[in-house]
Amino acid sequence: MAQPESTHEHDLTVEHEHTTHSQGFYIAIGAVLLVLTITTAAVAFINLGPFNPVVALLIATIKATLVILFFMHVKGASEKLTGVVVLSAFFFLAILLTLSLADYLTRSWR
Repeated sequence: MAQPESTHEHDLTVEHEHTTHSQGFYIAIGAVLLVLTITTAAVAFINLGPFNPVVALLIATIKATLVILFFMHVKGASEKLTGVVVLSAFFFLAILLTLSLADYLTRSWR
């Protein structure tokens, strides 16, 4: 049975483990998400003119970022794998927007 040449060589092949957070940390993130949800509902009743959707989407983006980073454990994950997932998401978003725009531009009522 072959032994590794050194323990340093073995350490290079070991994957990095995800950092785990305490239960209190996740409860705090959940509380922030709840506050942001209440904020979104409250802002819906304020007339900001054309900025209503902008504020709602901004808050939604912040909430999605928190969920992705902490609840989906993307923070501290493999950067290469994360890059592949993000790139594929933008690729499919481009397909969706291209096909939607093609449908809109070919309508006869335009």
